Amino acid sequence: MAQLGSHNNQADALSQAVHLMEAFRAFDADNNGQITATELGGIMASLGHAVSEQEVRAMMQKGDTNKDGLLSMREFLDMTTKDLGLGGIASLLRPAFEAFDVNGDQVVSGEELFEVLGNMEQGMSLEDCQAIIASMDHDGDGLVSFEEFKAIIDSL
Repeated sequence: MAQLGSHNNQADALSQAVHLMEAFRAFDADNNGQITATELGGIMASLGHAVSEQEVRAMMQKGDTNKDGLLSMREFLDMTTKDLGLGGIASLLRPAFEAFDVNGDQVVSGEELFEVLGNMEQGMSLEDCQAIIASMDHDGDGLVSFEEFKAIIDSL
């Protein structure tokens, strides 16, 4: 298991990702999970980044990996977390997942989540942690694999 300081660094990085997700949702005017170049400009301004129209167009071209002229939540997170030096959303998720995988068996249980969050003084009950795991458990085995963990972002 990672050290507590490492947990705090990972929590800070994930917190930044959550703020990006909140900004994305705020500017996704039609709530379809995709944003236009105009909406991207608004997000960047709300995050305190003064970007020109040309810079927004360049960001759209860079981030729009499927070339549909829109940015999905996943494309936006990948682009912005890389641009912020966080290495991309996948690089944030892997260490977070590993921090919760206390016994190193490549899956996270409600008990492991409870242990880690308890060490971070988050004050969640075991039942809360088990409910969180159940909500992410797509195959019904009572555990969350990294693929299930990553699916959280993909489903946004």
